[in-house]
Amino acid sequence: MKNYIDLHMHSIFSNDGEYTPVELVRMCKQAGVRIMAISDHNSVKANSDAKQEAERLDIRYIPAIEIDCTYKDVNLHLLGYDIDYKSSDFDTVEKNIRKQCSEASIEMLRLIRQLGFEVTEEELNAIINKNWKEMWTGEMFAEILLEKPEYKNNELLRPYRLGGERSQNPYVNFYWDFFDLGKPCYAEIVFPSLKDAISIIKDNGGKAVLAHPGKSLETQYELLDEIAKLGIDGVEAFSSYHERPIAEYFYSEARKNNLIVTCGSDFHGKTKPAIKLGESGCESFQPEIEQYFL
Repeated sequence: MKNYIDLHMHSIFSNDGEYTPVELVRMCKQAGVRIMAISDHNSVKANSDAKQEAERLDIRYIPAIEIDCTYKDVNLHLLGYDIDYKSSDFDTVEKNIRKQCSEASIEMLRLIRQLGFEVTEEELNAIINKNWKEMWTGEMFAEILLEKPEYKNNELLRPYRLGGERSQNPYVNFYWDFFDLGKPCYAEIVFPSLKDAISIIKDNGGKAVLAHPGKSLETQYELLDEIAKLGIDGVEAFSSYHERPIAEYFYSEARKNNLIVTCGSDFHGKTKPAIKLGESGCESFQPEIEQYFL
């Protein structure tokens, strides 16, 4: 069965997305995706244009967001589906993150320089996402450093070059390895608690779904039982990050906890070039997933 559902992708209204909402809808049409959601990081700005274009192309569009949040010092991503995206609650979420971004970006630059890398503000601003002028991302640092000839043989960058063990999605892998929580270039941004993020989504008519738990929880899969009790509605069991055994594990855990199951590619464009629209490994499970959004 061909993939026809993709409920996790990012537009230019995410700080690391490449394509406009309208472009994404048209790309989904070309890829055979008939049910879609743009779930931008901490922003709902894509939904209006995407919904309008999806209606024109006869695609079922589900308004969405992906909220960065925390639980027990673990950074998580919480997807919100079928939300009232016009609610001011989501503007508050975005403003809170934007307010912290400038200071965090300066700290990231300081820390990457401490590792011996030279990156300038001018280089970063030349490739910055124009919709997130407040923030330099870990992926941007990777894009610049991997192009610098003076670092061609740098041992820290070797895993992200062609043939290296982290080269499949080098920019985002560099982010996870250097800028994520607990890593050497981590700069704190205070995200909402998971409980608060769940409330924001549900208070606005949405379904709260834990994104790519195999990545977010990594070696702490046991936290899912606790998280389920906080009131989430579902789990993104099928993701481009999940090998089949992991997807099946989270599918089973979702059913055990009476949670819905969703699927999404987490497509971004150039920051995750190995990820394609519609590819999440959920083929035979799509009719089940579809029924949650009829």
